[in-house]
Amino acid sequence: MQITGHSALVTGGGSGLGAAVAVALAQAGAKVAVLDVNAEKAAAVAAQIGGLALTGDITDTDSVNAALDAIEAAHGTPRIVMNIAGIGSAKRVIARDGSPSPMADFERVIRVNLLGTYNVLRLSAARIAKLEPLADNERGVMLMTASVAAFDGQVGQQAYSASKGGIVGMTLPLARDLAQFGIRVVTLAPGLFATPLMKELPEDVQASLAASIPFPKRLGHPEEFASLAVHVVTNTHLNGEVIRLDGALRMAPR
Repeated sequence: MQITGHSALVTGGGSGLGAAVAVALAQAGAKVAVLDVNAEKAAAVAAQIGGLALTGDITDTDSVNAALDAIEAAHGTPRIVMNIAGIGSAKRVIARDGSPSPMADFERVIRVNLLGTYNVLRLSAARIAKLEPLADNERGVMLMTASVAAFDGQVGQQAYSASKGGIVGMTLPLARDLAQFGIRVVTLAPGLFATPLMKELPEDVQASLAASIPFPKRLGHPEEFASLAVHVVTNTHLNGEVIRLDGALRMAPR
């Protein structure tokens, strides 16, 4: 799909990987809507790219539909949907005091990362399916964000790995399900990237993490993730695939 002139939605677009994707799509000519739970951050990125800033909860159907309505009114139905929003977690199954980890923590991560992603995808897909087809009978493309933790999660990453593993697991069936409508589904699984959250760690910790990457021995740049996301949109034969972007990193147990 050619990007120029098409409407695009980026969830979690207020910072980190999502912001980089929003910028890259705008530079490629898309009409970008930035959806984030943080209204201030969404507005800042949208102002930078001349896009539409939206605040919403990806786990809430009414909130997502309201965002999609606003995008349709401003830019038209988004044919490009980038699901970048997500949260992290680190909880051992058994705490130091011997108590089991809180179930609410596990449920929260699954709800945001897995159910939230599916919620945005299902509601967007229903609208995209009604659009006129483009070249190759394509109507749209949907990207999901997993993580290398889906494959080699570390100690304490049970909830995070499960949520990202769920995204990996539904990639192919979603692509097969939506093929009849000309909608592609691709998942990216990033490794260690220099996001604002990562930069909050002490410099020596960041250096240690970077050193664990075979090559290049540095944290990934958000722009590299965004570049691959843009390529997914323009390469119509990419479908039903999970792509690791990690410098050959395989995470150690801890």
